[in-house]
Amino acid sequence: MGTETLVKLGSRAEEIGYNGGLTCTLGVKDLKKSVAWFQDVLGFNLEYLLEDMGWCELKSPTNGVWLGLSQVEEVKVGGGSTLVFGVADIDHARMELEKKNVRFDGETTTIPEMVRLCTFFDDDGNTFMLYQSLSQATAN
Repeated sequence: MGTETLVKLGSRAEEIGYNGGLTCTLGVKDLKKSVAWFQDVLGFNLEYLLEDMGWCELKSPTNGVWLGLSQVEEVKVGGGSTLVFGVADIDHARMELEKKNVRFDGETTTIPEMVRLCTFFDDDGNTFMLYQSLSQATAN
């Protein structure tokens, strides 16, 4: 996306009045178990838990990005959005997740001079990815 496109989107975004936050939501079978997984495995911080409503929000390490977990009877996996987190060193990040027995979908993929990617899953089968930029523009 070029700078011109960002400027055009920016003026419309100002009209809408975004506040810089983003909350992504996922369905999980066991809310407490999932909260522990996101804290222990990905380093998220629990902001609040509403047990009677089966809902919580966790703050991700990415500024302004929150994760809402909703306890559901049946988790529907496949399709939908995939949360993709940027990391400085994907090999190190993957190694840290593997220490926690996180399940990955194959090897880390490299698109030369662009990006390295790997896909992993939480205990409910929700899909996540890590990326490491190889572009000089974003590497600095």
